[in-house]
Amino acid sequence: MIVGIGVDLVDVPRFVRSIDRTPGLVERLFAEGERGRAPRSLAARFAAKEALIKALGDSSGFRWHDMEVVTDDDGKPSFLLGGRVAETARARGVGTIHLSLSHDGDSALAFVVAERAERVSSAAQ
Repeated sequence: MIVGIGVDLVDVPRFVRSIDRTPGLVERLFAEGERGRAPRSLAARFAAKEALIKALGDSSGFRWHDMEVVTDDDGKPSFLLGGRVAETARARGVGTIHLSLSHDGDSALAFVVAERAERVSSAAQ
């Protein structure tokens, strides 16, 4: 069952201007493992974090580093959650978070689906 969905679109040139204008912004927004990527990739990861906040429906007490976007060996993105973000996901019964990232031209997009953890009924055991 879907708990929530979120989508976010980032204008890459505007994002680049922001990180150029504000020293320390990359360190504030991104975990160490996310840094050092191309600006359009960082923009997509920022969109992913914004989309996750929308999918969970609340950002009270969230820290940007508690939402780290990682990729597996095949390039599939997912989240590593910690802190208040992980607590909120658990409290809402979220068992799986689906993440899709895309960038084309001057735009970076992220789509998130938060899915409820499946419960095994006693009859199925």
